[in-house]
Amino acid sequence: MTSTIPTLPEIQQGIDAVEKLMLSQADEYHSDLKSALSVLLSSGGKRIRPRIILLLGSIFNAKKETLITLATSIELLHTATLVHDDLIDGSLLRRGAPTLNSKWSPAATVLTGDFIFACAANLAAKTNSIEVMSLFSKTLMTIVNGEVNQLFTSRCNTSKEDYYRRIYAKTASLFETSTHTAAIISQVSDQQVEIMRKFGYELGMAFQIVDDVLDYSGDQTVVGKPVGGDLRQGLITLPMLYFMQTHSDDKNVIDLLNGNCFQDEQSVQQLVKEISTSQAIENSLIEAEQFAQRALNYLNELPTSSEREELIQLTKFSVMRNK
Repeated sequence: MTSTIPTLPEIQQGIDAVEKLMLSQADEYHSDLKSALSVLLSSGGKRIRPRIILLLGSIFNAKKETLITLATSIELLHTATLVHDDLIDGSLLRRGAPTLNSKWSPAATVLTGDFIFACAANLAAKTNSIEVMSLFSKTLMTIVNGEVNQLFTSRCNTSKEDYYRRIYAKTASLFETSTHTAAIISQVSDQQVEIMRKFGYELGMAFQIVDDVLDYSGDQTVVGKPVGGDLRQGLITLPMLYFMQTHSDDKNVIDLLNGNCFQDEQSVQQLVKEISTSQAIENSLIEAEQFAQRALNYLNELPTSSEREELIQLTKFSVMRNK
């Protein structure tokens, strides 16, 4: 991200402080927990959520120390969900690097994820905001509920409504909480708090739709994981939904409409190839751009500043990662 979007020096200093605080959470605990945090941090990441929090807090003149604490809490929450997600999905790569579960036992991986969740909650409490702590808890509940739904009811589900619920739980809820809590600790008006909450929701939805597009059309060396992963797990995302609308006579589509998941790798590879070159990709990106445009409209409510400009560029970048 920093090589694509110029970052204000004070915001980059904030990101550096967030990463330092993240790593320090295991200082007084088992050395392997510190090693795990170090591995997770070294694998990179856009740090997009803490960046948004720091930018909004700067615009709203929030206390810097509280901003750093909140941003670290949210990023640790995000990191913990990735640790558990990779284990649940059996993913061996993330951002091109081996996942924690590819090296550790399931028990050690689960416990590490639990530890990071606890660290995130502890930092959320240090913001001294009951409302922030409540939102933190509800967001974690939303994410976990989304994962449970995905495990038991979302396999090969072809409903667009189910898709929207799933990507809200998976991604947009945490974006929404990032912008919502950043406004809360800044003590701005209720109207501004609600506008920022909506901004986070729209940006998060756009971001996940583009992720789902990249799962079909991305370069594995850039995306950092094999393409077609969602389809292999029986997860129907927006590109597949658009493809189904225009290819109702396709055998694989017919199987899906009849409630049958894919049984072989050949079917998955064939569908990935067909979808990646179809109108479904462009249609999905158009929808992502619509979400992003609504997010930009909310940013127009903020005063002109270099921080707002960076938020605008960040929002535009969220739907240009495929280009």
